[in-house]
Amino acid sequence: MPDTLTTIRNALDSLRNSEKKVAKCVLADPSAAINYSITELAEKAGTSEATVVRFCRSLGLAGYLELRLNLAREMPSAQPIFENVSAADSVAEITGKILSAHKEALSNALHKLNLDDLEQAVKLLAAARSIDFYGVGGSAIVAKDAHHKFFRLGIPCAAYDDPHMQVMSAAQLSAGCVVVAISHTGSTKDIIESARIARGAGAKIIGVVGKNNSPLARVCDLVLSVHSQEAALLLAPMTSRLVQLAIIDVLFVAVAMQDFEGIKDRLDRVKRSLVEKRY
Repeated sequence: MPDTLTTIRNALDSLRNSEKKVAKCVLADPSAAINYSITELAEKAGTSEATVVRFCRSLGLAGYLELRLNLAREMPSAQPIFENVSAADSVAEITGKILSAHKEALSNALHKLNLDDLEQAVKLLAAARSIDFYGVGGSAIVAKDAHHKFFRLGIPCAAYDDPHMQVMSAAQLSAGCVVVAISHTGSTKDIIESARIARGAGAKIIGVVGKNNSPLARVCDLVLSVHSQEAALLLAPMTSRLVQLAIIDVLFVAVAMQDFEGIKDRLDRVKRSLVEKRY
């Protein structure tokens, strides 16, 4: 069976003109294509995300993620595991490389996050009648962590990681409700659809995404772009999840400070309720 690049070359003549643009972009720099989001590849090729998907299906692939995985597996020069980690590294070397990558990602988030957008997000959340947190996959953990924090403030809130529960919840929202949709790629179809339904019901949507120009960002009222280079294509999300968790912490503390005098007794009661649970 031919490798992916050979398959693309062999298919060139049968592709539509728009799909050929994608093919030529991948062939020109396959190592870069491994790390592109679907939005980035579409922009590089001068075409649309839908065309990228059609191109992948023309090759017999399920979608863009399968294309990236195939390229990563087949290219010995690619580094799809994590940054510059290799199988020959010791545990100490792996520890240093991964923690350094996390440190760099958090530092980049501090300097690149739009503080005006962050202020607006805090105002929306502080005034919300209810807050829903949506996430799937690795971002589901972040959504659950957000719920674990925000419910202490006395704001009705919930976290949904099941796409069916998300759309059912979204359909029942109304003006005054806020949804925080969390997705590093901003390309997860279920999250985008859930956010679109919630917005149609009257809720405000805050996106915590990796890129401002992602498909999810386009259906949000406010976007907190916390880009981090997620190099762990073949492993679980790492750096992106860490940055997302940090942004949730910032939002939680900032919202709490909006009316700390009003909620400090509630927070104290929550802490005291845990006393009997510990030795």
